[in-house]
Amino acid sequence: MRDVRLTHIGGPTVLIEVAGWRLLTDPTFDAPGRRYFFGWGTVSRKLAGPAIAATDLPPIDAVLLSHDHHEDNLDAAGRALLPLAQTVITTESGAKRLGGGARGLKPWEGTRLEGPGRSPIEVIATPCRHGPPLSHPIVGDVIGFALSWEGQTDGVLWISGDTVLYDGVREVADRLKVGLALLHVGRVQFE
Repeated sequence: MRDVRLTHIGGPTVLIEVAGWRLLTDPTFDAPGRRYFFGWGTVSRKLAGPAIAATDLPPIDAVLLSHDHHEDNLDAAGRALLPLAQTVITTESGAKRLGGGARGLKPWEGTRLEGPGRSPIEVIATPCRHGPPLSHPIVGDVIGFALSWEGQTDGVLWISGDTVLYDGVREVADRLKVGLALLHVGRVQFE
């Protein structure tokens, strides 16, 4: 995929520069050592800091937020960055919690990013599941993103979101031609 620049900042956070746009996935900018509490007695500790400080980022056009309710995908420093982005795209439930004009999508719904002097980007929410079967009441809603824009010939840029492998993720390959996949593969461990 030509003319796409990806900068891995840390964890699930990637700066995507394409077609004159700057997009940021799941902003996490807290310092190492921060403990994240997930409920039900589960805790995680951040082991490494971001490669780029939030204050050193260029202006961000849109944040693609797979979910807002766990700090390993939206920590305190990342949350403070959201008002600086022109657009935040996340789950429907996340948009309600965040307010401020965040755009909420269900899997396979789409929205369009438009701006003067730039080609529009189509953003389609893709299915995700954040835990094992039947865990939705505990882990909540989560989505991934498929991006397409004018002149793109190799297929969509697909961002998996914070998901496990399940039939909904496999459906992406059936419904979309993926030219570049950005997979959020982690190794969260609990004490």
